[in-house]
Amino acid sequence: MIQIRSLCVFCGSRFGVNEAYRETAVQMGMLMAGRGVRLIYGGGSVGLMGVIADTVLANGGDVVGVIPDFLIQAEMGHNHLTDQVVTSSMHERKQRMFEMADGFVILPGGLGTLDETFEIITWKQLRLHNLPIVVVNVGDYWAPLAALVDNGVAAGFAPSAARSLFTVVASPDEVFPALETAPRPQAKGPTGHI
Repeated sequence: MIQIRSLCVFCGSRFGVNEAYRETAVQMGMLMAGRGVRLIYGGGSVGLMGVIADTVLANGGDVVGVIPDFLIQAEMGHNHLTDQVVTSSMHERKQRMFEMADGFVILPGGLGTLDETFEIITWKQLRLHNLPIVVVNVGDYWAPLAALVDNGVAAGFAPSAARSLFTVVASPDEVFPALETAPRPQAKGPTGHI
C-alpha cells in the first residue's frame, strides 16, 4: 500500500456552474488536512484551485503551489501558501508537481485540467510512474472522460488496460480508499505500443 504524504490535485481555475463542484473542493481539502496530507496544486487563488488551497490552509494543512511566472497575475497566484514554486513554463509546472506527488486527484476543471489529466495518465501508461490517479466524478462531470477512454479502447487506439490507469469515484470520501487500493503497474519504462 502506498503512503500518501503529498497529493497533487488538478482542478479548475473557475468555480463551474454546479455548487457541488465547490463543495467537493472543500470536502477534499478538509480530508487532506485531516490526514496531514500536503496539497500540491497549480498555485492559483481563484476557482476550485483557490477553494481547495484555502480549505487545506484553514484546517492547518500544508499547501505547495506550482505556477508559471506568466500565470501569477492571470490566475492571481495565491499569496498565503506554505510554499510557492514559480516555473518558467507550463511543462516545467507539470513536471515539478509530478515530482512532489505520491498520487493524483482530478476534480472538475477546464482545458488546463484536461491537459494535466491526460498527461499524467499517459505517463502512467508509458510506465514513467506507477502512482495512483483518482478522478472525482461529482455530478457525472467526468463521465465523458471515461467514455472517451472506453471508446479509444473499443476503436483499437488504446489497449484494454487503459481504463485501469485511473480510478473513478463519486465523492471525496472515496478518494483515499481508492488511492490505497489502486492498481500499481510496475514502472519499468516504455512498453512498445501505447
